[in-house]
Amino acid sequence: MAEPDPRHQAALDRFLEARPELQTELDTLNPLAARAAGLSVTEYRAERLHEAFEEFADAQGMFAWELTLQLTAATPQEFETQRLEVHKEVAEMAGMPWDEYMQLNGLKES
Repeated sequence: MAEPDPRHQAALDRFLEARPELQTELDTLNPLAARAAGLSVTEYRAERLHEAFEEFADAQGMFAWELTLQLTAATPQEFETQRLEVHKEVAEMAGMPWDEYMQLNGLKES
C-alpha cells in the first residue's frame, strides 16, 4: 500500500484520534491475520484504518476524499470551497456539464 499524501495522513490521524476504540482495535490486531493476508502488521493496520475511514465516509454519504477535506479544512467554508473545486475537476474530466453533474450528485453552489 502506498503512503498517503500528507493531507490524507493528517485526516487519518484526526479520524483515529477521535476514535479511541478504533485505536485499541488496531493496536491489538492479530499478527497471524496480517501474515495470512501477506502483509506486515503495519501494512495490515494501515489497511484496516483505511477501511474504517472509507466506511465512515460512506455512512456519512461522502466520498473518502471529501472526509479528508472536511477533517483538514480550517473552516466549514473552506471545506465547501475545496469540495466544489474537486467536484468541478471531476465533472470536467468526465466531460459532463457542471449543472448536470451538480444535479446528479446532489450538489449546490453556495
